[in-house]
Amino acid sequence: MEKIILYGAGGHAKVVIDTIEKAGLYQIAGILDGYKPVGSTFYGYEILGDESWLAANLSTVSSGIVAIGDNWTRAAIVAKIKEAHPHFTFISAVHPAASIAKGAQIGNGTIVMAGCVINSDTQIGEHCVMYTQSSADHDSRLGSFVTFAPKACTGGNVSIGDYSVLSLGANVIHGITIGEHTVIGAGSTVLTDIPAYTIAYGTPARAVRIREQGERYL
Repeated sequence: MEKIILYGAGGHAKVVIDTIEKAGLYQIAGILDGYKPVGSTFYGYEILGDESWLAANLSTVSSGIVAIGDNWTRAAIVAKIKEAHPHFTFISAVHPAASIAKGAQIGNGTIVMAGCVINSDTQIGEHCVMYTQSSADHDSRLGSFVTFAPKACTGGNVSIGDYSVLSLGANVIHGITIGEHTVIGAGSTVLTDIPAYTIAYGTPARAVRIREQGERYL
């Protein structure tokens, strides 16, 4: 079984660890996290250090996943890992209780949690997070570093730009386009296209204000 490194030691990482363990395809060799003491343990795994640990251990492990919930922070850690270890391979992890339809594609670094549904010919980009019971219907396109919170869902032929978020229970009807770096608020229903760099919420969802690149949403 291939050994991997997991970066992150917070609540989100616990669910990623559970998904990897349940899938049974990889063995977690340890955790990287710059805020935890080296040698301590998290969820049964040793904290090995931060991303600089990779440069000193190239022969030990060369693949893994970043378990950070915030899209922009996750992207920054991915960039640091690539800098420390240019040939590092990011794995995807799919919980066995998820449903992945024929023709669906899942990018490297993406986590698909229990109860998630990805329907036919939908493409999920790299380093996305599909939380518990979220769903993307047929022929949809998600960019990279996108997050679907629990029970967020889309109809078919929906396009979601890079770094965007569907919050808890948000719904997007078929054929809608949501731009990059946009956050759709919890419980919202999206009936029209939403531009990039926007915070929108309500039923129907309406743009509330402009959102800055990298602005936290968690």
